[in-house]
Amino acid sequence: MKTIKITLLLLCMTFLSCKAENKKEAIAFNGTIQTPIAKEHYIKVALLLDTSNSMDGLIDQAKAQLWEIVNELSYAKCKNERPNLEIALYEYGNDNLDAKEGYLRKILPFTEDLDDISKELFSLTTNGGSEYCGTVINSSLKQLDWGNDNDDLKMIFIAGNEPFTQGTINYKDAAFNAKEKGVVVNTIFCGDYKHGIDSYWKDGAQLTYGDYMAINHNQQTVHISSPYDDLILQLNIKLNNTYIPYGRIGKNKMEIQAEQDANAGDYSKANAVSRTITKGSHLYKNSSWDLVDAEAEEDFDYSKLKKEDLPEELKEKSTSQLKVYIAKNRKEREDIQAEIARLNKKRRAYLASKKGEKDNGLESAMIKALKKQAEKKNYSWN
Repeated sequence: MKTIKITLLLLCMTFLSCKAENKKEAIAFNGTIQTPIAKEHYIKVALLLDTSNSMDGLIDQAKAQLWEIVNELSYAKCKNERPNLEIALYEYGNDNLDAKEGYLRKILPFTEDLDDISKELFSLTTNGGSEYCGTVINSSLKQLDWGNDNDDLKMIFIAGNEPFTQGTINYKDAAFNAKEKGVVVNTIFCGDYKHGIDSYWKDGAQLTYGDYMAINHNQQTVHISSPYDDLILQLNIKLNNTYIPYGRIGKNKMEIQAEQDANAGDYSKANAVSRTITKGSHLYKNSSWDLVDAEAEEDFDYSKLKKEDLPEELKEKSTSQLKVYIAKNRKEREDIQAEIARLNKKRRAYLASKKGEKDNGLESAMIKALKKQAEKKNYSWN
């Protein structure tokens, strides 16, 4: 009997000391630890972009089409819940990168910070190079945290235009490692469809049951305007006013937010609208620097909020006053986001009627593959 009690005590201590991974929690029942149940599901996308000399058009498409891709993912459902989105970013094939690493660079690990993704995309330059597809795929599999939830949608998108067979790591070995982790590799050849097949890009995708696609990476992105664009952009201005920066990075992150608004607008008004739609969705999260988002987190503690971390106008407010101020901004934000969603519903219907006018290479290829593979895991779209 004493042995049983000690065993149960050890099991309980182990259970309490373990930190749940990927927001999962273990369940102790009658002295046993059952399989963790996922609280939240994720769409994890690793984007591997060739930044050699000939890929300026690909990078331009990534910049111009990011927000429409994210918006499409915001409509996904997994078991009647809206999954979260994490994006990782790599570049490869650039002679400015370290040869010992295989001419590749992990720019960002998996992150929910969409402004950081946009910022890094706009900082990319092309040069060179030597494009080692197997090497960069393998690196992304080793370096990124893919989690262990079978319901998560785990996908690599690699885009480039040189033979898939280059480099010291065989793409077939990389594909085997991907399957071990439950990751699907999708390949996007920038050039002629048949040439991509002959260069083994199709084989690289099929080995993990992914999709092979070919795009004209130099094709200019088509942005379709709608009658609701001006109203949505006006709401973006109001939305920005609801953010409350805090901490060491708060002010800088607000500047980055404004910078990415401007970058999206440089392509067209319609692209700026697409970004605003993203900012109105559940996928746009800024708890690391915005008090409204931070307070919504389970582990937020007002007692740990230092006055020096607050904007000047809030430093002398009491905790109760601060709570009222944050609640007011939250209500304003939710109202604005609801109006953005209402207008976007009309906008989507309008764009659907113009569907034949729009076929953007990278965006169309990624969304097609994402939806196709998501359906296999019973994801739905609306």
